[in-house]
Amino acid sequence: MQEFYIDSDGIKIHAKLEMPADAPERCPLCIVQHGLTGHMEENHIMAVASALREQGVATLRVEMYGHGKSGGSFARHTLLKWTNNMLDVLDYAKALPFVTDLYLCGHSQGGLLAMMVAGLRPDDLAAIIPMSPAIVILDAAKAGQLFGTTFDPVHVPERIYLGNPELAEKGTEAPSFCGDYFRVAQHIPLDELIDAYHGPVLLVHGTDDVGVPVQYSIDAAKAYEHAQLVLLEGDDHGYHRHLDKVCAAVREFVSTLS
Repeated sequence: MQEFYIDSDGIKIHAKLEMPADAPERCPLCIVQHGLTGHMEENHIMAVASALREQGVATLRVEMYGHGKSGGSFARHTLLKWTNNMLDVLDYAKALPFVTDLYLCGHSQGGLLAMMVAGLRPDDLAAIIPMSPAIVILDAAKAGQLFGTTFDPVHVPERIYLGNPELAEKGTEAPSFCGDYFRVAQHIPLDELIDAYHGPVLLVHGTDDVGVPVQYSIDAAKAYEHAQLVLLEGDDHGYHRHLDKVCAAVREFVSTLS
């Protein structure tokens, strides 16, 4: 395992590259991406990366702006900054001499990011794996509501707290978003980005996901030209009941890729 940082316009993107056992000189590489407030060491991220390597696919786990050990502040992150980060990660991965094909796998906000980047760079990605993609963020930004917190979606405040702002001002930690997070999310043309990607897609989603309703993945699977949808009956957003089925679905999917 190699641990290092990828430069993204001066922001250090924390990365870990791992090769499959008995890897040939050249093999596919999958970039594996966490979600909102997440990091690369979460159980589901680690498990899926391991499943990919079992199938002969190298993995590059990365942490985006304001998350994990990467640079930037969570309170200043936006999907636009994450997109710029991922485009730089793609450029880094493309230049690795052993890579035959590139795949992109992301969970939650990372799954949404995978869908966005695939539409921007369709020729670079041989397949994508959005896991419980948080498309709901785009609707929440337009509606002015996220995680039970409401705000004016027309006149978006400069700071939106996921907790009591008075406590945060006294030094108690309370995660908060900048207004630009929602302004950016309100104007992401996801339908156009989906239309721009014509490669194979694996969507995985738990039917009891409270944070991101499963209907979003059902609709996305219908919108893509070549999508498979795996529904995990009774499972939640983090796959605490059927993580083994997630890994099995990922292994089966990549085994069909040429």
